[in-house]
Amino acid sequence: MRSIRGLTLWELICALAIAAVLVGLGAPALNDFVLDGRRTADVNGFVLAVQLARSEAAKRGRPVIVCPTPDRVRCGGEFGAGFMVFVNLDDRYPPEHADDEPLLYVHSPELAGTITSNRSYYEFRQGRLRSTNGTVVFCDRRGPASGRAVIVSYTGRPRVSDRDADGRPLRCA
Repeated sequence: MRSIRGLTLWELICALAIAAVLVGLGAPALNDFVLDGRRTADVNGFVLAVQLARSEAAKRGRPVIVCPTPDRVRCGGEFGAGFMVFVNLDDRYPPEHADDEPLLYVHSPELAGTITSNRSYYEFRQGRLRSTNGTVVFCDRRGPASGRAVIVSYTGRPRVSDRDADGRPLRCA
């Protein structure tokens, strides 16, 4: 009886062809998985920033700001560059983070796309005083169909949606 010690050339070619087909079918799904993960991380980062700002405003009795930051120090620019949360002790408007103001949270986005907002910053106040409401839209190269919005109400509560605050489809910048 002969012992089998390896594969024939034909068996090897068939195995490689099957592997190539499986990799070809799996690559787009893996790409979508990575894009979904990055978008979700940034959406969750912004929801965390809003929830933190809301609770700290109630706890400290001072306005707390969520604003875009290009350099992790000052407010300005677009939310796509990053955003931070700080206590606005000096009541300066438009808000600017000073050295003596507590910096509570900073997020640098992972999204390979755009993060746009209809507000230049979000202010959260204690008690029954109204907070800044608005919508932040997170889009990647797949466009508005896979975009997500964080909608912040006047009470400061965030919710995530695949539509804007009026129920219309999202628009990406």
